[in-house]
Amino acid sequence: MLTHTVRARRSSEDFPRAEHLAAKIAAVAADPVAVEPATAEMVANRIIDNAAVSAAAVLRRPVTVARRQALAHPARRGARVFGVDGTYSTEWAAWANGVAARELDYHDTFLAAEYSHPGDNIPPLVAVAQQLGLPGADLIRGLATAYEIQIDLARGICLHEHKIDHVAHLGPSVAAGIGTMLRLDTETIYQAVGQALHLTTSTRQSRKGLISSWKAFAPAHASKVAIEAVDRAMRGEGAPAPIWEGEDGVIAWLLGGPGREYRVPLPAAGEPKRAILDSYTKEHSAEYQSQAPIDLARRLRERIGGLDEIASIVLHTSHHTHVVIGTGSGDPQKFDPDASRETLDHSLPYIFAVALQDGSWHHERSYAPERAHRPDTVALWRKVSTVEDPEWTRRYHSTDPAEQGYGARAEITLKSGEMIVDELAVADAHPLGARPFRRPEYVAKFTRLAGDVVEPAERERFLAAVEALPDLPPGDLDALTPQADPRVLQRAPVIAPGIFGR
Repeated sequence: MLTHTVRARRSSEDFPRAEHLAAKIAAVAADPVAVEPATAEMVANRIIDNAAVSAAAVLRRPVTVARRQALAHPARRGARVFGVDGTYSTEWAAWANGVAARELDYHDTFLAAEYSHPGDNIPPLVAVAQQLGLPGADLIRGLATAYEIQIDLARGICLHEHKIDHVAHLGPSVAAGIGTMLRLDTETIYQAVGQALHLTTSTRQSRKGLISSWKAFAPAHASKVAIEAVDRAMRGEGAPAPIWEGEDGVIAWLLGGPGREYRVPLPAAGEPKRAILDSYTKEHSAEYQSQAPIDLARRLRERIGGLDEIASIVLHTSHHTHVVIGTGSGDPQKFDPDASRETLDHSLPYIFAVALQDGSWHHERSYAPERAHRPDTVALWRKVSTVEDPEWTRRYHSTDPAEQGYGARAEITLKSGEMIVDELAVADAHPLGARPFRRPEYVAKFTRLAGDVVEPAERERFLAAVEALPDLPPGDLDALTPQADPRVLQRAPVIAPGIFGR
């Protein structure tokens, strides 16, 4: 890997095009290096993972809205929308499938200087590949690049410090991944990356306070914008430049300002793209930094006699966990039984209390309004607080996989004065956890979540296509978007008409 120093530049500076971060990303995307078998296998795993969580979310209101919008844009030669038959406009299919994959906060993650959900790259690249009739090997190449770029940007550039949403790394990664998949030249990819970044920067209010369904729509919007950016760039249209480093660019005005330097690692020429192997998926449908605490709560409940004997619970954790999903956020909504599901899945006190009571976590039951309103749950919930621990913050940012930690130390004080203490650094499903996810676990997750949504023959067809992905011929990628049992979709919520498809 090569580490590139990135900073704002005055317009008067001599700053060659080849030194722009967008140009370096374009060079990585255009590099025809082969995809290693382990990377290709993980790409397939994550396609299974996205299908699993999309099936679980198929009746959710935001997913239904996005699907209805997509179905208003049929196309004779287009892409598939999860759950339904027919082909639809590529960017709208990517939109609908992106919302479905993201809605339950249940697919893969990467945490570093910034956090990300790199599985958000899958819906737009699959949609483009389906419309253009590409083979499976090209899709794998594109996704290897998309994961690489988003993860490398997350390693080097912190967005949340400046209250910018993490989808600002997704727009460029989707554009770069499509560039690889379509074998575009570096100039075209450069322009597409610049446009995609310029149009996908937004504030973090989508993940603050009363969190709405826009949290699921935001990455889908970034993906839709990136597809359109690539299309324009292929037709010869340019982008603001240099987009990161310009005097009025992203770093100067949205991030650290003219005095700030960022160091972004990218593969050298001829170096395989392996970043997907550093990401990890979720066993539980909740914000990633609650994964290890859920597993910790399941373990701790065996050591506590009666939960009504608990006087207080303090979770010592990283700065990021404390201020994003903990009491350091200062968000009263994180303790509100009437809060939205999106808010509750970003409330570590709520999640820890429910996991401690139930010894399990479920993507629907754990968030049900009657669950959040249970008097014993509310009482326990309000006994939970978080504090930042410098050691957990250090481990959160460590680049040594053996030291990385995204969990917490729980200190439970009983009314008797006895204290029960335990800690867990990584979730059980993490590559270094007690039960790391491999292909069988991904298949089991899909089978469990899609069991009541996708009929057995269709599930088998989908899994067979994923298994054969490296060898799938052009035109066969439609099988990567499973259809739902039509009787299931009949139970989708009624949606008021909008502009599209009235």
